[in-house]
Amino acid sequence: MSSTSDPQPMRWVKSTYSGGEGQCIEWAPDHAHATGAFLVRDSKDSDGPNLTLTREGFAGLVEFAKHHG
Repeated sequence: MSSTSDPQPMRWVKSTYSGGEGQCIEWAPDHAHATGAFLVRDSKDSDGPNLTLTREGFAGLVEFAKHHG
């Protein structure tokens, strides 16, 4: 008899660079660690689409947020 286990829901983390005006993004660090693909989404729309970035693209987004946030 085989058992099936439900996959664990993806863990999303709110960016520390997000402003307090409700303009927040979240990313999935466990997914990035496991696959190398950095998923980013709008924190206000958790069922909406997400953006997949490379490591370099994600680093660029973080740098942009540091200087323009």
